[in-house]
Amino acid sequence: MTTIDRPRPQAPGSASGLVRRHPLVAFAVLACGLSWLAWIPYVLSPHGLGVWDLHVPELFGSAQLAGVLPGALLGPLGAAFVVTAVTDGRAGLRTWVGRLWRWRVAWQWYALALVGVPLLVLAAGAIASGGVMRAPSLIALATLVPALALQMVTTGLSEEPGWRDFALPRLQRRFGPLGAAAVLGPLWALWHMPLFLSDWGGWPDAHWTAPLVFAGFTITFNVVMAWVFNRTGESLPLSVLLHVGVNNTVSVLWTDMFPGIDADRGVLVLFVGATVAATVIVIATRGRLGYTGERSSVDSAHGQR
Repeated sequence: MTTIDRPRPQAPGSASGLVRRHPLVAFAVLACGLSWLAWIPYVLSPHGLGVWDLHVPELFGSAQLAGVLPGALLGPLGAAFVVTAVTDGRAGLRTWVGRLWRWRVAWQWYALALVGVPLLVLAAGAIASGGVMRAPSLIALATLVPALALQMVTTGLSEEPGWRDFALPRLQRRFGPLGAAAVLGPLWALWHMPLFLSDWGGWPDAHWTAPLVFAGFTITFNVVMAWVFNRTGESLPLSVLLHVGVNNTVSVLWTDMFPGIDADRGVLVLFVGATVAATVIVIATRGRLGYTGERSSVDSAHGQR
């Protein structure tokens, strides 16, 4: 048996040695740091603070794809790849990538991600608009599936291999499911914060509470995400579908069906809905969130920080 799949020992004071001793901290720092650095030009451009006359090319009618996606790919995805390679070698990378191909789960979970959650999001939109709504246009309906596919390979694959595939299993082994949710939710929210200084977050028209309400939604929706990830045998495709299903319904259908919707109120309604769902899941699972593993005694005593 060869040792080709094992990470090579590193000097304790080296960068790789620090990553191997503190993989979760390394992931958090890299995920946020790499994304934030890459987003600086977009935030400073006319699409944000307007202090740098930088042209960001528009794709599909928006500059956000070109301005935001590179940073998203460098952050959670890039950080997860680097830290996994350093700490666990090729064997760890195979496990990490392997979750991406776990499509074989019960059909009910696909129904939840593709139908159930979008219907709940539309119900939230109806509440946020005060009941002022119209039937979706043919253009919106025709755009729905292509937009979902696009978001799967952009938003979904740039974020979920980091948050759920890399971080969640490690956090649950160390802190248990609720402890993991309490750490990952705020980290996921924090990662988004610089984007509120750009048109992604409604700058400059969004209310000052918008980042706080969005953070609340992210933290509570993270509990739902963890439950689905655990109950589907750590299926990353289902995590991606659940994540982008919410995004896609909001971006494609909300503006079409609810022309008078207030964006700030819309996020507030989503936050309330996610909080209710998270509360029900926590109570129904007695805080296990579908997690069947145990906290590692080694991680608890000396664990990854």
